[in-house]
Amino acid sequence: MSLKKYEAFVRTVEMGSLTKAAQSLGSTQSRISHILNDLEDEYGFRLMHRSRGGIELTEAGQLLLPKMKAIVQKAQELSECVSEIRSADAGTVRLGVFTSVAVHWLPGMIRAFQAAHPRAQLEMRSGDYHDVDQWLREGSIDLGFITLPGPAGVRTIPLAEDPLVAILPKGHRLAALSQIPTQELGEDPFISLLQSSAHDIHRALDNAGIRPNIKYTTKDDYAILAMVEQGLGISIVPQLLIRGRTQNLEVRPLIPKASRTIALAIPEGEALPVVRAFAETAVAWLKNADSVTQTETPA
Repeated sequence: MSLKKYEAFVRTVEMGSLTKAAQSLGSTQSRISHILNDLEDEYGFRLMHRSRGGIELTEAGQLLLPKMKAIVQKAQELSECVSEIRSADAGTVRLGVFTSVAVHWLPGMIRAFQAAHPRAQLEMRSGDYHDVDQWLREGSIDLGFITLPGPAGVRTIPLAEDPLVAILPKGHRLAALSQIPTQELGEDPFISLLQSSAHDIHRALDNAGIRPNIKYTTKDDYAILAMVEQGLGISIVPQLLIRGRTQNLEVRPLIPKASRTIALAIPEGEALPVVRAFAETAVAWLKNADSVTQTETPA
C-alpha cells in the first residue's frame, strides 16, 4: 500500500476539502480524488462521502482514520530520523581515550562537537594505550585516540607529534643540563608505565641502547608525575601530559629527540555519519587550538 494514499486520505479529512488537501500536498484536486477512489476500490467499501458541503466519513472511514494517521506519523518520524542520521544529529559516538588527551584535548573537542550537533550522544571510556587498542579490536568503541602504530583493522588519522621529555625531581643533578642525552637516564631509579602502554618511552630508550633501572611501574600517568615530584625516581613522559603541571618538576628535552604520534583510529567498515563528524570536529579543533597557541607565543 502506497503511503501517499494514506497521506491523501488523512489530509483530506483534516482539511475538510479535496481542493485544500491537494494544495497542501502540492497536487491537484483530480489527482487526490483519483487516489481516494483507488483506495476505496482496493478496500471494497466507501471511506467518505464527498459533497459541496464538505467531507463526511463513513463508519469504516472513522475506524481507519486513526490507524492511517499513526502510519503517516510514524513515516514522518522515520524520515526525520534518517535525516538526522545523515546530518550527524542522531546516534551515539563511543569514544576511547587515554589520560593526556582526555584531560587536555577532549573537553574542547566535545564542546565544539556538541555546539554543531547538540542532539548527538557521546559515551567515553578512559584507559591506557592497551585498553584503547583492545576496545578497538573488540568493536566496543567507534573511535579511539591512539599512538601510532595502531592495532590492525583500523583506519587512522594522524593528529599531532607530541615530544617526549625527561622529568626529574627538583634539584636533580641532571637538571643542570638544558637537554638530557637519553644515555644519562640508565642509572637512576626509573618510574615506568606498564609495559603494554610504555612502548613510546621504551622505543626512545631502546634507540639509545639504554636499559632503564625500573624501580616502580604503574598504569596511572599522573602517579608517575607525583612519584617523580617526591624524589622517588625519574621518567620519560609525553609533553602533553605535563601541560600546566611542571611547577614541582624539572623538565628537559631529550637528545636525540623522541616523540609519539597521536592519532584517531576508526574500525574498518562504514562508520555512522555522527562518528565521521566527531573525527572531523576533532581535527578542526586541534588545528584551531594549534593556531591560537602559535599566535599567542612570542616570536
